[in-house]
Amino acid sequence: MMTQTLHASIPQEPPRLTGMSDAVFAEVAARLAEVVAGASAPPIELTAMPLTSEDRADLEQRLGRGEVFATIESAGRSEVWETQFSGVWFVRHFGENDRTASECIEFGAAPAILFSHRADMAAAARRLATALQPANAHETTDH
Repeated sequence: MMTQTLHASIPQEPPRLTGMSDAVFAEVAARLAEVVAGASAPPIELTAMPLTSEDRADLEQRLGRGEVFATIESAGRSEVWETQFSGVWFVRHFGENDRTASECIEFGAAPAILFSHRADMAAAARRLATALQPANAHETTDH
């Protein structure tokens, strides 16, 4: 007796808009209004949200790109850009094989990743002071 296995072919639906991009876009507007009113607004973490690829593309298209773009190379690569809405920043961190590790939308004059840490600035000030020492030793008071 011969048995036969049949494999049903179920067509895959293409990704589609779920309404999540509308909800996130509305939340972006609300949080930016909070910042303008003087409050702080936490970032919107997109990584864990059930966004389809269509939702992500729609959200990125609606937010657009502004004038500022930065790539940061520190413990992996990160990309940051201001959207077409001043004070709304898209932040994307990459992991292994250049895959997106996390994405968020931040609000304010600039995203946190672009600010120097006080300890880093203190170390830089010490290095600058050391770099100036040889130059100071060559200066003379005879002019």
